[in-house]
Amino acid sequence: MPRRSRPKGSRKLPTLTCSGGVTNVKRSVALLIALVFGIGAVGIAVAQTPTPAPAPATTPAPTQKPADAKPKPAEMKMKAKNAQGTVKSASPDSVVVAGKEKAKDTEWTFAVDSKTAIRKSGKAITAADLKPGDQVQVRYMDHEGKATAVAIQVKPGANAAKSAAPPAEKK
Repeated sequence: MPRRSRPKGSRKLPTLTCSGGVTNVKRSVALLIALVFGIGAVGIAVAQTPTPAPAPATTPAPTQKPADAKPKPAEMKMKAKNAQGTVKSASPDSVVVAGKEKAKDTEWTFAVDSKTAIRKSGKAITAADLKPGDQVQVRYMDHEGKATAVAIQVKPGANAAKSAAPPAEKK
């Protein structure tokens, strides 16, 4: 085989290698990849450690809320509860209902305010219009330990049936 000659003035550049015949570029790429994997492993470890609780505030809390403060959303969205039974007494601002809760006789006192909807036969009435013996279903909310009626529905004919004379027996 004929040997190729180089043009005059050109010289052969030596290949830069480290020990073992690995080029410096390959070694640099391998080092860079190892560094990226190392940083990724540290990042995952840091992400899994729990964060410490924030230190308590050093400023004292206000002792009393202002009267016009808006209620928090959690307070506004309280779950309504239901009760049904017989009216024992009623006044313009409260209604006492006797009924059963979990198979036990119970008596509830509900506060009535201007927002309470009271209906009898589809018509709006007031709490003072309720009579002892009326069968009612009450939807209420507990607010600061006080049961406030949201809606009271009088069951039709319940009181009328009790006050009417029983039918004569057949002989």
